[in-house]
Amino acid sequence: MPKKVKNALTPLQVRNAKPGRHADGGGLYLLVKASGARSWVFRFRLNGVSRDMGLSRCPEAIALLEKSQKDELSLAEARDVAAIYRMKVKAGIDPLLERQEAAARRAEESALREAEQKTFRDVAGDYLASHETTWRNAKHRRQWYNTLRDYVYPTIGDMAVKDVETQHVLEILEPIWTTKSETASRLRGRVENILDAAKVKGYRTGENPARWRGHLDKILPPRKRLSRGHHAALPYQHVPQFIANLRSHSATGALALEFLILTAARTGEVIGAEWDEISFDARTWTIPAMRMKAGREHRVPLSERALDILHQTQQLGGTHLFPGQRGKAMSGMTMSMLLRRIENSVTVHGFRSSFRDWASETTSYPNEVCEAALAHTISNKAEAAYRRGDLFAKRRQLMDEWADYCASSVIPTEDAEAV
Repeated sequence: MPKKVKNALTPLQVRNAKPGRHADGGGLYLLVKASGARSWVFRFRLNGVSRDMGLSRCPEAIALLEKSQKDELSLAEARDVAAIYRMKVKAGIDPLLERQEAAARRAEESALREAEQKTFRDVAGDYLASHETTWRNAKHRRQWYNTLRDYVYPTIGDMAVKDVETQHVLEILEPIWTTKSETASRLRGRVENILDAAKVKGYRTGENPARWRGHLDKILPPRKRLSRGHHAALPYQHVPQFIANLRSHSATGALALEFLILTAARTGEVIGAEWDEISFDARTWTIPAMRMKAGREHRVPLSERALDILHQTQQLGGTHLFPGQRGKAMSGMTMSMLLRRIENSVTVHGFRSSFRDWASETTSYPNEVCEAALAHTISNKAEAAYRRGDLFAKRRQLMDEWADYCASSVIPTEDAEAV
């Protein structure tokens, strides 16, 4: 049997050691890498299994290094640490497992300390940062930020998120639950989402105090839903005369409104449109999915009049088709205010209904073509699964006919109703 070595190394040998593994005895080894990096390793055998453990991350070694303000253990220090672990192994303690458990406890304690310090405002900020790119428009982002700032942060913004309870949520909601029902309902959902995120990250436990079903619905009365009804629309018989009146206005808002009518688009789609979405050669406006209500790219065929409008606004410069002040996009209120001066009883969105009524009552285009022109989704899932095209060629014919009708400046007398 080979003789066991003990204290085989000297400080000089340690300093001059070549790359390799150098035994000092008692399970202690100096490991020198080709790069010159050095480390001390303790080899032990427990339950018939041999294992190696680096000493540099051991609590005892860390304490010695901090005390001596050095980067590596000396030979004497390494022997002292190895002696501690030999005693542990002799007592049947696995030092590697012990170190892993200690690290897990420290991580848990650190997480608990972090949870203690995490405020609702902290978690909300993280949630907003990670989700704002998924929101369709700037208005939606502002609503999140503004409602949290105005209603939530004054009450629980600086409170540890783990301590938020039902009474705090009620303190936020009750003052506006009946007076600002829509805002209050959306705000409750936002608080619920943020508290759910906090739970997933381990900052809180238990039920969500902002949950509606089975919780807040037992305390708060059902909210009053807004009765919006349909958007007031101009009868399609009056659209040509309206277009004639609209063309007497030279403002950019008038061009934007006429373009909206000709394309049967929504306000947000028009005011957010940029020039890289337009192909003059293909006579096409391609609206990216992120700006569409259905979240799906939509191609719009452009009539000659729609292209003529774009040629006019192109002279204004900027990135948007219809620029507003300081080169930014036009305000959503610009077309609405103009419309109030011309036809106070209708809405901008209502022109989509005007177009739909005209298409249904005066043309023979199939329903699916008319619905595709409005970028409506197919409610029948089976039909949607099989319909892959966007009926673009047929829609181009439809929109060209609509543009011709809008420019006719004739109000049919039959069945015409007063606006």
